[in-house]
Amino acid sequence: MASVLGTRSSSAILASRPLSFPASNSKSAISSLSLNPGQNYGRRFYGGIGIEEKMGRALFAVTNVATEVNSVEQAQKRSKESQRPVYPFTAIVGQEEMKLCLLLNVIDPKIGGVMIMGDRGTGKSTTVRSLVDLLPVIKVVVGDPYNSDPEDPEAMGIEVRESVVKGEELSITFSKINMVDLPLGATEDRVCGTIDIEKALTEGVKAFEPGLLAKANRGILYVDEVNLLDDHLVDVLLDSAASGWNTVEREGISISHPARFILIGSGNPEEGELRPQLLDRFGMHAQVGTVRDAELRVKIVEERARFDKNPKEFRDSYKAEQAKLQQQIASARSSLPAVQIDHDLKVKISKVCAELNVDGLRGDIVSNRAAKALAALKGRDKVSAEDIATVMPNCLRHRLRKDPLESIDSGLLIIEKFYEVFS
Repeated sequence: MASVLGTRSSSAILASRPLSFPASNSKSAISSLSLNPGQNYGRRFYGGIGIEEKMGRALFAVTNVATEVNSVEQAQKRSKESQRPVYPFTAIVGQEEMKLCLLLNVIDPKIGGVMIMGDRGTGKSTTVRSLVDLLPVIKVVVGDPYNSDPEDPEAMGIEVRESVVKGEELSITFSKINMVDLPLGATEDRVCGTIDIEKALTEGVKAFEPGLLAKANRGILYVDEVNLLDDHLVDVLLDSAASGWNTVEREGISISHPARFILIGSGNPEEGELRPQLLDRFGMHAQVGTVRDAELRVKIVEERARFDKNPKEFRDSYKAEQAKLQQQIASARSSLPAVQIDHDLKVKISKVCAELNVDGLRGDIVSNRAAKALAALKGRDKVSAEDIATVMPNCLRHRLRKDPLESIDSGLLIIEKFYEVFS
């Protein structure tokens, strides 16, 4: 189950730039494309799929390119084998609150992500990156740089949507959900996308080169040390998280593409506070503390030493547990639409939010979604009060107004109010 952090499907890897083939194979590679004389066609290869272009716009007329697709899959497999191994999710000791928040977001991406705050050296980044092995497979359009959903018009790029309107048949493949790292030093052009300089110089036309937000569409965008992120990048994330679309205005080009992602951030509160506008965009909030139990600390040290000594053997020892959890997640995702929550429980959730003076209605919405996702994870089709009690502190903790004179932890305050209302 070796998986790679931040890897993309073969279609996403090759969609951003043309492939170059040896001269001996170039003729056979494009021989299946028929060009009408007197019309200006270009040729690009997206994910191994030959696509005719006319006037700079891709026409999704797909030909028989099994050889190219197979070679791309083999290259991707070799790339995975050569990448650095990831620590198994099921091997992480403790930190149950953080792990639960991450799993619930994978089951229902509409929860809105999770903010993880805690002491340094508590495994925040390791846990998030280990999630990549458990990510499910989704349907994507072959050759589309935005990972467009062939069944949901709201999650389609402009070109794919135009192809659907014209009645053209789309080539569909299955790909694992992407996990994209957003570096602190990233530029706005790299995040949002920019002009394709190579195409501008070689062909003399203006073309858009997608950025990290395009790659993260329908996937996970992870920001380590998010509280240290530059303000201009925070503004970009706020805009995309609010609308689900990224709009780029560059050099006379105006382009929009879907940018719906699970936003995961981690940081140390001692290094700086997060802007409240961005904090409110995270669906859940997990607090991570240093393990105090001596036996657990020894176990963590020993497990890490085993992994560093022989990563492959260590990962193989957890393969069965990883497969079991992956199956549990897949089952929960498929059964989630059938999970019901009683009207009486919904009223009590909203009453708790109202009495805690939570601003807005995001707290109510996220609490309902998280409780349903937890019920699905446990294999039930109905939400219980216990499910709500488990997730409510994580859904509301970061939405409470800060009182500098208050000594009680906000999570305990939420639990007290929960039992007062649900009693």
